[in-house]
Amino acid sequence: MQTNLETVTIKRMAPEDTEGVVAIEAKAYGEHHWSKDSFMQELNNDLAYYYSLFNAEGKLVGYAGTWHILDEAHITNIAVDSDYRKRNYAQALLKRIIDDCYEEKIKYITLEVRVSNKAAINLYTKYGFQTFGTRKKYYQDNNEDALIMWTKNIFYNEFKSNYDKVSAQLMERISIQ
Repeated sequence: MQTNLETVTIKRMAPEDTEGVVAIEAKAYGEHHWSKDSFMQELNNDLAYYYSLFNAEGKLVGYAGTWHILDEAHITNIAVDSDYRKRNYAQALLKRIIDDCYEEKIKYITLEVRVSNKAAINLYTKYGFQTFGTRKKYYQDNNEDALIMWTKNIFYNEFKSNYDKVSAQLMERISIQ
């Protein structure tokens, strides 16, 4: 086990995080990003679970959100500040989402992702998501299509054994508080 792992902290998003979240959102998505009001509404949504990720220096560098509806979770967004990518932060956020789904007895997780976002598609595929369709012209900024990705039942061994393996690999690279 490595001793010099980078430590990140993931916590439930708080109202005071929204300014930083919107700044990350604007860098990630340009003019078609969510507003501060949108995030504030999500923080008051009983179905919503939103998280902020802070690096070892305490800087907010990523966030993620899901909605839990019955036995299904829908990932609304995962974004990492472009200056802090390729550090396993998105993977840490996805792990937090999946761990919460296990805790809440959520069986299935779904999301939409731009067909051009190969890094995100690769991450989701690594974690057991599969493509089940396309939403034509889903994104307003450029009418790009979205892939619809789903997991199989996350409690089934096929998903769980892969999840345990990729989670263990992640934990060799980063410490999540």
